[in-house]
Amino acid sequence: MLRRFATLLVLAVLLVPAAHAQESWPTRPVRFIVPSSPGGGTDVFSRLLAQALSDALKQQFVVENRPGGSGNVGASIAAKATPDGYTFLVSANPALSVNPSLYKNLTYSAERDFIPVARGVIAPMVLIAHPSLNAKTLADLIAIGKRDPGKVAYGSAGTGSPPYLGIRMLEEVTGAKFLHVPYKGVGQAYQDLLGGQILFLLPDAASGLQHVRAGKVVALAVDRRIPALPNTPTFDESGVANFAAQVFTSFSVVAPAGTPPAIVTRMSAEIMKAFRTPAFAEKLEAQSLVPAFDTPEEFAASLKKEREGWAAFIARNGIVAED
Repeated sequence: MLRRFATLLVLAVLLVPAAHAQESWPTRPVRFIVPSSPGGGTDVFSRLLAQALSDALKQQFVVENRPGGSGNVGASIAAKATPDGYTFLVSANPALSVNPSLYKNLTYSAERDFIPVARGVIAPMVLIAHPSLNAKTLADLIAIGKRDPGKVAYGSAGTGSPPYLGIRMLEEVTGAKFLHVPYKGVGQAYQDLLGGQILFLLPDAASGLQHVRAGKVVALAVDRRIPALPNTPTFDESGVANFAAQVFTSFSVVAPAGTPPAIVTRMSAEIMKAFRTPAFAEKLEAQSLVPAFDTPEEFAASLKKEREGWAAFIARNGIVAED
């Protein structure tokens, strides 16, 4: 009887700090490291989420942009951060699921150095073209890429970025060929697209819609139907089957390994709660961002499948990072 009481007492003592950490956190500003430049979809989502959590938890959540290396720079900084629940990485797919197969000398391990917190949001992608390209449909673009292979330039945020991988997959399934122009961030790619230096781009809709609405670019296809572009067909509807199933962008939240489990659980719960808040849900919908209500465990399982899928695609196509 005494032994059982002692055991229960020890368990209670161990659980008290964890419960206290969950209840008291956060007691100071929380940092969101975003491994991309301002103006992209990840940045848009990060700032919306930071504001929602700041309002809900009465503590400041600060976005810190650390672009470079297709997400590697920011991810490395986050991986080395003190795992105390006051630094999180908010990233698109590359740093978490693509780069491990693309870069041989990463300074972080996407699998070992991070704890999945929340999938975050699914970000539909939209293929947009400069009006001077004279392509009004996806079929038009593919025809140009077959007629003049390697001559029409498109931009991306680097070799491991979804805008690049999406076009490479489009080339793989259609036989068209285009000229890749990498940038340090999608924001820089937009500048050259609007100026006509590059002629098309495959960004997330969250950052691309404003240029479509302004009439500065033409939307050719989306990877899934979105209310903001009711007349723009999907890739599947345009004759490129299963594109959305293989290429999708999400803006996800992970924590440095060693972050207290109670804080990871609390953070995940607060994000899910924010998604269910009408005002925040409306802001996400305005950006065509779709909340994903994955648990940390579900997110971890899907990340594993993503890594395996991208590893096979990269090997099959002989894709090599520029730097």
